Amino acid sequence: MYRSAIVQLNKWKQKSNKKPFIIRGARQVGKTWLMKEFGKTAYKNTIYINFDNNPQMRTLFSSGMRIERIITGLELYIGHKIAAENTLLIFDEIQEVPNALTSLKYFNETAPQYHIICASSLLGVALHQGTSFPVGKVEFMDLYPLSFTEFLLAMGKDQFVNLLEKGDFEMAATFKQDYIDLLKYYDYIGGMPEVVQNFVNNRDFNEAREIQGNILAAYEQDFSKHAPNEVVPRIRMLWNSIPAQLTKENKKFIYGIIKDGARAKDYEMALMWLSDCGLVHKVHRVTAPNIPLKAYEDMKAFKLFLLDVGLLGCMVRLNQSVLLDGNKLFKEFKGALTEQYVLQQLKTLKGIETYYWTNDRGNAEVDFLIDTGKEIVPIEVKAEINLKAKSLKTFCEKYNPKTAIRTSMMDYKREDWLLNLPLWAVETMGNL
Repeated sequence: MYRSAIVQLNKWKQKSNKKPFIIRGARQVGKTWLMKEFGKTAYKNTIYINFDNNPQMRTLFSSGMRIERIITGLELYIGHKIAAENTLLIFDEIQEVPNALTSLKYFNETAPQYHIICASSLLGVALHQGTSFPVGKVEFMDLYPLSFTEFLLAMGKDQFVNLLEKGDFEMAATFKQDYIDLLKYYDYIGGMPEVVQNFVNNRDFNEAREIQGNILAAYEQDFSKHAPNEVVPRIRMLWNSIPAQLTKENKKFIYGIIKDGARAKDYEMALMWLSDCGLVHKVHRVTAPNIPLKAYEDMKAFKLFLLDVGLLGCMVRLNQSVLLDGNKLFKEFKGALTEQYVLQQLKTLKGIETYYWTNDRGNAEVDFLIDTGKEIVPIEVKAEINLKAKSLKTFCEKYNPKTAIRTSMMDYKREDWLLNLPLWAVETMGNL
């Protein structure tokens, strides 16, 4: 299985002044596999240490921050010497030993010759619990479920990916139905690595759903295991409300859908916990589409998405028969599945921040705005062949963006003020 994140890791290896590297991401998005694969392909030796439920590591890192001593302890733990120049040290679930997280500062300052890569699925939670953090002494990367492009590669469709990367939409349109069928598979299977690998091997939709169900159950167990007891019920209620939130015509998150009379302050900790774990994506409204969008963020208005489109379908028990019914899958529960899919692809594009916009009267909404650092690009998502884009037109008439995008089941086409981009080509926005 190919993950595009391996490119970033190889660039990190080539740096002369590299810092310890931390991969953040929800459980089961493939952090451990990625680190081990990187070690196998880029280093002579790899040392893997899992800090979860590891009392020896907790003791080792609790006895001071002298790196020479820590390395000696690691050598005793693994049973052989560590050659810094050709060895990758992997610290998995590093947040479980807070002192190990602190030690990264001292590795960076006094022993930069060691190549250290770490992973954490609960780093945000650990930091909110008071864990100290080596600010400025580490590099970060966020890992998400497989993108549609990575899914195509896993399915052996390398040539289909090549067409999109080259921007050859004329040739790609010849195989439009193949792209659409593969997109249907992706919307149902999603991008969780275990689910994708099983589907690649067995082509069994029932098995895929079973694995997705197991992943969702594991997340629910994490609520009880890692969250404060008093917050757990609210985490569950908020988490289970997300499909209903996305089914609304206006997808702005409404606390009253969780429970009658619910208020933001009652669920603040629950929302923070889910966000810190990487299980949800929070997309804020902006009051004006100016650079940088972050400066115009409306903190009280946001949409909430899951980390994976396949898990969303599993939560609502979407039946596989919908795969056979034309393009119905893309329209399911008012296009929520399609909007989730698009947001999921946007999250994988490096250096892009995602928001949405509504006018003051609330009668026009642009599904997403992306800030490329150079311009603001409005994106309207359509779950079918639908040429109406009233909200997008309203936005463009008022703000005159250089580029506006409508992504739908339509073929690729450039018009005066609008780029029609097929849903199966959403990731090519990264080339803007």
